[in-house]
Amino acid sequence: MMVGILAVVYVLYIYMLVKYRARKSNEGYEPPHDEGSKLLEITWTIIPIIIVIILSVVTVKSTIAVENVPEGYEDQEPLVIYASTSNWKWHFSYPEQGIETVNYVNLPTNRAIEFRMYSYGPITSLWIPQLAGQKYAMSDMVTKINMVADVPGSYMGKNANFSGEGFAHMDFEALAMPAAEFEEWVEDVKANEKDLTEEQFDDLLVTPHVGRMSFSSTHLEFSPPPEDGHHSNGHTDHQDKKQKFPEPATSEEEVEFDGEPNVEPDTSNEDSTHNNHEGH
Repeated sequence: MMVGILAVVYVLYIYMLVKYRARKSNEGYEPPHDEGSKLLEITWTIIPIIIVIILSVVTVKSTIAVENVPEGYEDQEPLVIYASTSNWKWHFSYPEQGIETVNYVNLPTNRAIEFRMYSYGPITSLWIPQLAGQKYAMSDMVTKINMVADVPGSYMGKNANFSGEGFAHMDFEALAMPAAEFEEWVEDVKANEKDLTEEQFDDLLVTPHVGRMSFSSTHLEFSPPPEDGHHSNGHTDHQDKKQKFPEPATSEEEVEFDGEPNVEPDTSNEDSTHNNHEGH
């Protein structure tokens, strides 16, 4: 397809160059003045405007649908789940249930879900293709995306934004289950899993790859998300975590560059100058 388009363009380009090139036979020739066609000018002006209007309407409707609670669930209180990322893993915190998971998330069916996202490292993007579009997670703010799982099942979630060498491993399972099974799972986590301590959470932030984990408490208590209500405390705590656990280098070259200089300073001139001073 592209080759055909290029062939047509180049053929017409060469034809115009040859046909209308300057020659001695037509020296001093002035072509007749044409006023142009108002109908054509109006046509090729209105058509792009119509196309832009149609695309704008579709974009606005799609954006509103993604930002708002799904249709039919407007009167329902959504289940809030904080989804935060660190290299190269997902942390899912359930403040209503008081539990937290790593690298997997369970959802009750037929209930509005509101993910609130932020990052402890580079910009990432939460995306569960079968349930909703993607939304970016950033380090200094909380973004939100709404979705509903109508059908029980296992859905693949991923990081849709390239964020470094561990990007390919940032997949997670979103398991949708009936509300009764979801409540049983919550009670099971509370009864059988340990609390998440601040020390454990700090270790998680610097551990590149981990498997699935569950905790009977959340990190939101000692490391609140950077929301409007936490600017005086939580936002500062979040920045402290970022500074305490900076983004890991992605190669040995970066470690060498960021750590010590690659070239040792040449001290031979300094030594000779020092010896000359001693001689004086």
